[in-house]
Amino acid sequence: MTSTIALVVFVVAYALFFMCPTWRSVIASLAAVVLLATGCLTGAQAFWAVNWNVMGIFVGTLMLAQAFIDSRAPAYLAEVIVNKAPNTAWALLFICLLTSVLSAFVENVATVLIVAPIALTLARKLKILPVGMMIGIAICSNLQGTATLIGDPPSMLLGGYAKMTFTDFFFYKGKPSVFFAVELGALVSFFVLYAVFRKHKTRHEAVEVEDVKSWTPTIMLVSLILALAGSSFFDKDFSYAAGIICMVFGIAALMWQTTAMQGKLWETVKSLDWDTTVFLLAIFMIVGSLEKNGWTDAIAEWLAHHVGSDVFLAYTMIVFVSVIVSAFVDNVPFLAAMLPVAQKLAEVVNAPAELFMFGLLIGASLGGNVTPIGASANIVATGLLRKEGHPASLAQWLKIAIPFTIAAVLPAYAFIWYIWS
Repeated sequence: MTSTIALVVFVVAYALFFMCPTWRSVIASLAAVVLLATGCLTGAQAFWAVNWNVMGIFVGTLMLAQAFIDSRAPAYLAEVIVNKAPNTAWALLFICLLTSVLSAFVENVATVLIVAPIALTLARKLKILPVGMMIGIAICSNLQGTATLIGDPPSMLLGGYAKMTFTDFFFYKGKPSVFFAVELGALVSFFVLYAVFRKHKTRHEAVEVEDVKSWTPTIMLVSLILALAGSSFFDKDFSYAAGIICMVFGIAALMWQTTAMQGKLWETVKSLDWDTTVFLLAIFMIVGSLEKNGWTDAIAEWLAHHVGSDVFLAYTMIVFVSVIVSAFVDNVPFLAAMLPVAQKLAEVVNAPAELFMFGLLIGASLGGNVTPIGASANIVATGLLRKEGHPASLAQWLKIAIPFTIAAVLPAYAFIWYIWS
């Protein structure tokens, strides 16, 4: 009986995530409560279903990202980069490039919030519509957020599940890892963005460069990256160190804001992305109930039955089904649900687990770019455009996002197969 309830709760919750994306944390929380109330999970099982190391990484980097934004260092960097650009087209491309670099180390929504004000101001000064640039910023953040452990929740989920350290995203078991697959896709998809922006050939006026309030958060961010890289030497199972390190840096950043910046502690804490935090906690419990009740094994066996022993077919199906599903369903719950399925499927068809899990991450993360509701960063970007009086239509989004996604996914898909098959 509990196994049936667990499956029904999962299906209903995921359907509601698609229909009511702005209510996802409430829906996920209610689903977790139902699972606890019906005995599908005990309190102890729910607690241990949560990957607390991943939660520490997420909350800690959120706090540091907020301090980074408040320091105005990202705005300064963006304005300097724009002023160095030879024309408007390259200014727009440089903004997207800055977004890509930031997003590899700062959560995607935070990255969009960092770069968007500069992009919107630039669009007003250059007298161009900001729609294309904002779409570019959102899809670049989703792409590069996949490249490192701390870039975005899906990467954190993979790291937590597969016990991958920060350096494992670059080289894993002696082979090139996720980072290089993403960068190959980014290189190819850059030409799509160039085709979108190339009509803006005029020379733009220089924008005013803001003063940086403090470089301290930038130094802290660089130090965090180095500390995470070093943690892999003493926490080889990725069980606790990364989360603790991120929380220590996050709390230090919070203290810096309340002292050096004379901010109000409660206001700063309240401004953090608690919606996604609660959502992640509940998702761990929902997926944990599926595993406890045997559904992940059953799904993997069903998939294996349909692909037989054809590893290439199974890999291709995982990547491109992930792209399609993540275009409409938030990639965080989808990836969380599918990671154990991918691992089990790899065992059944006798394939390396890394092949399927890396393919799943690429498909789920990059597929979120296809539609305006496919990822949280997309929802934030379209909301900002609407607020500015320039709502992005579905046709405008698809015109840029579909070729960009195809250009990013295919090289990454081929790279992972070549290295890990």
